[in-house]
Amino acid sequence: MSRLNESMGLNYPTARFLVSAPTLALCPPDSGAEVAFAGRSNAGKSSAINALTQQKALARTSKTPGRTQLINFFSLAGDENLRLVDLPGYGYAKVPEQVKREWQRHLADYLQRRQSLRGLVLVMDVRHPLTEFDETLLGFADQKELPVRILLTKADKLKRGPASTSLAQVRSRLREWEDLVSVQLFSSLKREGVVEARAQLDAWLLAER
Repeated sequence: MSRLNESMGLNYPTARFLVSAPTLALCPPDSGAEVAFAGRSNAGKSSAINALTQQKALARTSKTPGRTQLINFFSLAGDENLRLVDLPGYGYAKVPEQVKREWQRHLADYLQRRQSLRGLVLVMDVRHPLTEFDETLLGFADQKELPVRILLTKADKLKRGPASTSLAQVRSRLREWEDLVSVQLFSSLKREGVVEARAQLDAWLLAER
């Protein structure tokens, strides 16, 4: 199975489920390279992963926010040392507060201690960006000097003008982090931004370390 597609980027449709882990200790060996996806539970994170891998149900999507309660790992091209990681959704799930705190503790553990983590894709609804939880995650990434790509999802829900305004506002608010954080519009439905997002994943996953 080829790791690369015709344009010499990673072959994302080869992504396959590898394992789910409730805690950092049960994650796959901390070797190789991986990119994690995080976001508020109703921001379209699972749909973004499915769009990037051209699969309908690689990552579980649900009308009930907060279904992703485990750290889910996906291998690329049959290589367990190249991984995409779907982190638990946060901030909106209708679950007991104690359970929510547990999710957030494991998420923080993962982001701060995982050595194979090369970058974080932070998914935000273009209509409701930079929530308190988003800024907390950006703080974790800043502490670790971890690069972040923000996908402003559901861009198809806005006309081009308002979507571009939201993009500009987010970039302006994150100017102090511009050396670590980049931002783009994204629509899983229209496949807007898929090529640009894949290029960033390639840069992280294929970089020599």
